[in-house]
Amino acid sequence: MKKSILTLLALATLGLSAQAQNLGSLLGSLTGNETVGNIIGAVTNTVYSAPVSLRGTYTYGGSAVSMTSSEGGILSDLAGTAVTSGVEKKIDGILAKVGIKEGITSFTFNEDDTFTCTVMGIPLGGNYKVGDGEKTVTLTFGRSLKYLSMTGTLKSLTGGGFQLLFPANKMLTFLKKTASLAGKKSSEISTIASLADGYDSFKIGFKLVKAK
Repeated sequence: MKKSILTLLALATLGLSAQAQNLGSLLGSLTGNETVGNIIGAVTNTVYSAPVSLRGTYTYGGSAVSMTSSEGGILSDLAGTAVTSGVEKKIDGILAKVGIKEGITSFTFNEDDTFTCTVMGIPLGGNYKVGDGEKTVTLTFGRSLKYLSMTGTLKSLTGGGFQLLFPANKMLTFLKKTASLAGKKSSEISTIASLADGYDSFKIGFKLVKAK
């Protein structure tokens, strides 16, 4: 982490190498020309891997994204950190159009390994199974979503709560099926797929905050 921050500062100061120019172009297109200070803030406000206790009720706190790429040297490291905040903002806007917003989207994980959630204004539910030392969870939805099953990664947030991240293709399937059930157009959701171009791994999910 310290190495990534120092590298960012060095690039911002020198601004001479081709990598710095490419980085500036990439960040500008995804984050709306954020300052280096804002970018470094995004890097330091990352997640750490730790077991997550799921039981309880959580409210939606925004979209969550994880990206990695094997190409581009330093850009590969930054893709999963600084650029992430810009992509999340774009996805936040798309999800808001189909009714996934703070205050109306929630998840409840029960002690009997069942869960309920409200997404796009409709109630859903099913069973969940935690694995890998409480670092992954498999959600299996009921009949309404044709028993869709998807396994996600759990990541604790430094400020509390956690991220629930799924492979992009699974998440998009979930969103489209839910949109169809809710009678909403899924054309906006399809545009999320274009954000995955150029990345070897692209995960999408939710930031979830424990309900008070």
